[in-house]
Amino acid sequence: MTNTALGILIPFFGTSLGSACVLFMKNKLNPILQRALTGFAAGVMVAASIWSLLIPAMEQADSMGQWAFMPAAVGFWTGILFLLLLDRTIPHMHMNSSKAEGPQSSLQKTTMLVLAVTLHNLPEGMAVGVVYAGWVSGDAGITAMGALALSLGIAIQNFPEGAIISMPLRAEGADKGKAFLYGVLSGAVEPIGAALTILAAGFVLPLLPYFLSFAAGAMIYVVVEELIPEMSEGEHSNVGTILFAAGFTVMMALDVALG
Repeated sequence: MTNTALGILIPFFGTSLGSACVLFMKNKLNPILQRALTGFAAGVMVAASIWSLLIPAMEQADSMGQWAFMPAAVGFWTGILFLLLLDRTIPHMHMNSSKAEGPQSSLQKTTMLVLAVTLHNLPEGMAVGVVYAGWVSGDAGITAMGALALSLGIAIQNFPEGAIISMPLRAEGADKGKAFLYGVLSGAVEPIGAALTILAAGFVLPLLPYFLSFAAGAMIYVVVEELIPEMSEGEHSNVGTILFAAGFTVMMALDVALG
């Protein structure tokens, strides 16, 4: 249980450390650096979705033969549609945008920025929770090191995400302490979501391939809907693409080496 608790908290520590950048850096992130960090985070999420979630989901459905892809496909699309639903029903605002998305709301801009990042973090927390639930069960083919690899990968990509949320909040006028606190709170949904998933392990485990691929679909939605556009906006630069490849390679190496 100690290893599980530490495992689900590691991504939260990544967000908190990234948010702490606002305490030591200038008020605004360099646009090129922001695109680089966003690209890196996107690469990690895509690799995690493939190696840590979709491939294990298909391996666990191996008894279905040529239809082993079906639970992964169903879960993947359910995750996509679930995030699409949240995107439409929760007011939020993306970085470098002046227009809110979702239903009309009187919420402050800083609050909607935090809600946008919280939407990013929800599927990541679920992914970590599902993988640790599979490891705790002992019969899902998931190793302790494989679960740790996912947690470390999510933490690595959470570090730039923490900076990307706290620094713009500071630029919007929030003091450093409040910007740091909002950044930390945006990551709190991850250990909460992971813990709730583990507590529901009795329900999750019989449908583990679906839940693994559900988390993958939700993460891919975030990458395609939000991170890729953010890493490509502004003056043309290949930095986002290069860092995407770097993030993808780091997560792939972590999963293969540790898993």
